Amino acid sequence: MIIETKLIILRGNSGSGKTTIAKSLQEYFGEGTLLVSQDTVRREMLMVRDREENLSIDLIRQITEYGKGKCNVVILEGIFMKKRYQEMLNQLIYFYNENTCVCYFNLSFEETVVRHNSRPQAESFGKDSLRSWWIPKDHLGVEGEKILTGQMTKTDIVKLICSQVKKV
Repeated sequence: MIIETKLIILRGNSGSGKTTIAKSLQEYFGEGTLLVSQDTVRREMLMVRDREENLSIDLIRQITEYGKGKCNVVILEGIFMKKRYQEMLNQLIYFYNENTCVCYFNLSFEETVVRHNSRPQAESFGKDSLRSWWIPKDHLGVEGEKILTGQMTKTDIVKLICSQVKKV
């Protein structure tokens, strides 16, 4: 039996809630759901900075491609700034035969700071670092991209994504 894998791409600024939602989705979809985190691959596996043509771009693509046909759902989450990652993300959307749900966390800087301060990383870096990394409205611009706002609750976002995954 061939599995028609669905790809969920979660993008947005640091501290916007991507990892929280990704883990909730992985729990919802259950066993065999592949979660690919930009931070894990880039910082923990390869220990590289997020620069043009860094080694993590190709490895993230390869790991994400691995899940096609093996998993029901693959979740890819990270900042994935458009300037640096659009080509790789477009390749993955094409590779998954457009069976994708692309979401962008479009929160205000202030809301992002509030969310960041509630997580463990808040002790590692603060508002000044977040500001230096901040890229407003970095939408990918692909058809069907869902824009997630600060007014949406975790439950709202998970329900929206799950309903989208059922449609693709």
